[in-house]
Amino acid sequence: MKVLGSGCKNCDQTARLIEKVAEKLQLKICLCKVEEMPEIASYGVMSTPGVVINEKVVHSGSVPTEAMIEEWFKQL
Repeated sequence: MKVLGSGCKNCDQTARLIEKVAEKLQLKICLCKVEEMPEIASYGVMSTPGVVINEKVVHSGSVPTEAMIEEWFKQL
């Protein structure tokens, strides 16, 4: 799982929310932050933060809600 973004406040908040929801659901995840613009662009993300699960972009352009993140985890 990856959070794509330049390290801005929203990107950091997205990473923290993902970790919070994973902990709440008692899931062990591997979360990395991608801050290099060429790599972010390679996913086709033009607006950050972006979230990638299993190399597929599932969200971009805003901080996701906890409910959205829970739904992503249920689909794994």
